[in-house]
Amino acid sequence: MNWSFRVARVRGIDIKVHVTFFLILLLGAFQWSSNTPDSPMEGAIFGVVLMILLFTCVTLHELGHSIAAQLFGIPVREIVLLPLGGVALISKNPEKPLHELVIALAGPAVNVVIAGVLFFVNGAVLRGMMLDGRGMLSDVLMRPSLEALLLWLMAANVTLVVFNMIPAFPLDGGRVLRAILAAIMGFPRATRIAATIGQVAAFGLGLLGFTSGNFILLLIALFIFFGAGQENAQAISKTVLRTKRVGDAYNRHALSLQLGDRVSRVVDYLLTSYQPDFAVMQGNRIIGIVTREDVMRALATSPDDCYVTEIMDRNIHRVQASQSLDEVRAFMTEHGTRVVAVFDGNEYLGLVSVEDIQEAFAVLTFVERQQQMRTRRA
Repeated sequence: MNWSFRVARVRGIDIKVHVTFFLILLLGAFQWSSNTPDSPMEGAIFGVVLMILLFTCVTLHELGHSIAAQLFGIPVREIVLLPLGGVALISKNPEKPLHELVIALAGPAVNVVIAGVLFFVNGAVLRGMMLDGRGMLSDVLMRPSLEALLLWLMAANVTLVVFNMIPAFPLDGGRVLRAILAAIMGFPRATRIAATIGQVAAFGLGLLGFTSGNFILLLIALFIFFGAGQENAQAISKTVLRTKRVGDAYNRHALSLQLGDRVSRVVDYLLTSYQPDFAVMQGNRIIGIVTREDVMRALATSPDDCYVTEIMDRNIHRVQASQSLDEVRAFMTEHGTRVVAVFDGNEYLGLVSVEDIQEAFAVLTFVERQQQMRTRRA
């Protein structure tokens, strides 16, 4: 995700913080400094520490999802912390309902464990406070202290569990609902139902946030609404793209480059064709890929008309022509690439990009709709 930087790495998963995350630290500092006008600096520091620990719990929640996914052989690229929470970028959705159920429950289960530990710790702390006569609980919660920190963290973890288990897709509760429905009716229909429920719930949350003036709740509602729609769209595209092999979608008449070609030849190709990616060939063997971005970068950094072998990417990702477009799209996501080379066994056939798959989806969807319309008329 853009505008993020890595702060840790766990089990091969990058833990990243988005630059906007610091807004929540500022918010925590502002709120707690306002709560303690007699010592605003102490309150601000407490607010920042509380937010960092809270998002540590959020990170552990996302690690719960991620480690469960890894146990089922599903790669996880990274976890990104945002002001509204965390996002685990899992390369693909589980193929089995049971796997999705376990992955969805793993995150809240982590918060249940944390809340349980804090419950017993806070019990001991509160008993000590009562014996010492250190004031009412409401007073403790509004003043920076270790007791307040532990109580707020416990409450936050309970809230994370309750909120995430709302059956509104794409929240964890919505994924649990989809997993249960998918065991009965399959993923496509289960996704449509769970996404619809999620958008209805999001509308209700958004209305509540608007009428109460709760801006954060309104943002969460928007996230749920558009997230549910995106998940439904992905499920539809997955169903459509499974119907065609990548061997049916690559450009059979693509222009290619040879070892001795220079950047100026690629510029000519870019100006006279719609092709953005070019295979660099040595006889019948592909040895690299040059993209439009590679050419633009070369033109911006070097005045020389260099050879294409100097700017090409030698790390070629291979897929087989027999694989479905959906499988290839998942492969691209997993490996973080937008262009792959299509092979039939060891024979190179051509290149396929993310844009090619998107175009194939648009065409296949249009054809399917036309067929459905003809069927209705008949």
